[in-house]
Amino acid sequence: MRLQELLRGVQIKENNGINREKEITTLCTDSRKCTPGALFIAVEGAESDGHNYIDAAIENGATTIVCQREVERREGIDYLLAEGGREMVATIASNFYGNPSKELNLVGVTGTNGKTSIATLLYRLFTKLGYSCGLLSTIANYVGEKRYETINTTPGPIELNALLRQMANSGCEYCFMEVSSHALDQQRTAGLHFRGAIFTNLTHDHLDYHKSFANYLACKKSLFDNLPKEAFALVNADDRNGKVMVQNCKAQISTYSCRGYADFCGKVIEKSIEGMLLRINGTEVWCRFIGMHNASNLTAIYGAAILLGAESQEVIRIMSELTSVAGRLEYFIGPRNIIAVVDYAHTPDALENVLRTLADLKPAGELICLFGCGGNRDKSKRPEMGAIAGKYADRIVVTSDNPRFEDPAEIMNDIKAGMERSVLSRSLFIADRREAIRTAIIMAKESSIVLVAGKGHEDYQIIAGVKHHLDDREIIKELFNELKG
Repeated sequence: MRLQELLRGVQIKENNGINREKEITTLCTDSRKCTPGALFIAVEGAESDGHNYIDAAIENGATTIVCQREVERREGIDYLLAEGGREMVATIASNFYGNPSKELNLVGVTGTNGKTSIATLLYRLFTKLGYSCGLLSTIANYVGEKRYETINTTPGPIELNALLRQMANSGCEYCFMEVSSHALDQQRTAGLHFRGAIFTNLTHDHLDYHKSFANYLACKKSLFDNLPKEAFALVNADDRNGKVMVQNCKAQISTYSCRGYADFCGKVIEKSIEGMLLRINGTEVWCRFIGMHNASNLTAIYGAAILLGAESQEVIRIMSELTSVAGRLEYFIGPRNIIAVVDYAHTPDALENVLRTLADLKPAGELICLFGCGGNRDKSKRPEMGAIAGKYADRIVVTSDNPRFEDPAEIMNDIKAGMERSVLSRSLFIADRREAIRTAIIMAKESSIVLVAGKGHEDYQIIAGVKHHLDDREIIKELFNELKG
């Protein structure tokens, strides 16, 4: 692509007489990925400064440099000094790939909890409606039915636009996308054209990064601030921050609720471990999901589908066929009618939602909760999660999540600080997660529910910076097979 086309929407302070007709072969923000003819964009990042890697980029073949500040120049290399930071990268990336988001019905889902479930289930629903769809999520990215592994909830702008271009070229009409607060803060989605956005809820998370709840909220709100007037904004009326999200929003605003009046109303009529009977806007549907948070998610899915033009009865029919997303209240039935439930809950609010859901099912045996907290992340939620586990569970096993570079014992001590003496008397602390799961299931009485929380779909554990294979679901299945034998 010609350099001039790449620079649309970018404020250039100085171009040093460069040739704007020059052909650019690839874009890079990582000097190691540069190839001959590449354009290297140097910006100041959260952890490193791209300006320090300009020479390395040139050695690897970059012939054009876009940077934020004046740098030492080398002969034969074109330099452009540009305004803006990381949003500049997103603008250039969108231009390079021909603004693919404009060729798709792109729907962003943001909030603390529920993003993965809503985005994934919308992808499945619209696929069943007969459309070719894309998905960008924590678990995996999909272009049509082709799966790609994911590293971040929301990819960087170059990878993101490359995936969107792939979707558009392969005939996808819709793309459903998780939009994380980190991505919004780092301007990864700048320049994208959204057909709509969904807000789920806002609770305690990522304050190690955002530093304050106000900053966290502002990041989420920015998705709605930038929606065009022809887009829709669907927000959870049961969360007090729903109204905040759409203050000064130009888009068409709709609400969903499971507690009161809204444009899309859901109500649980019956529930069991196998699912719930849900009434949405007057129509009843049996769904294979449990928990009020899933009732809320399903109501949001219905609302979004209607706002995208789907026919109500077809949406209801397909909703009855949908099944839970991997690691989201995914359950396994073992010997002695023990039910092991795997869930990604790793925030206080998510853990409380899941425990309340399981407690409401009134297990004939006990409700056992196994969980941990991630290392090198927000420490303030650890004692809060300890208190929540004590409130709902009959017995508790505290273990490791991803300790990363922290001492697992110290993390468990932080959790212990939120537990009353009576709770500690029915709690075990086992750092080895595999052994902790084994212990929780072996000690479970007949017809007990064992919640294994925190990692959900993840198939790894990070200890001392090293990633090891560990899948809660695999461990549970192996253990159940052993106990059957």
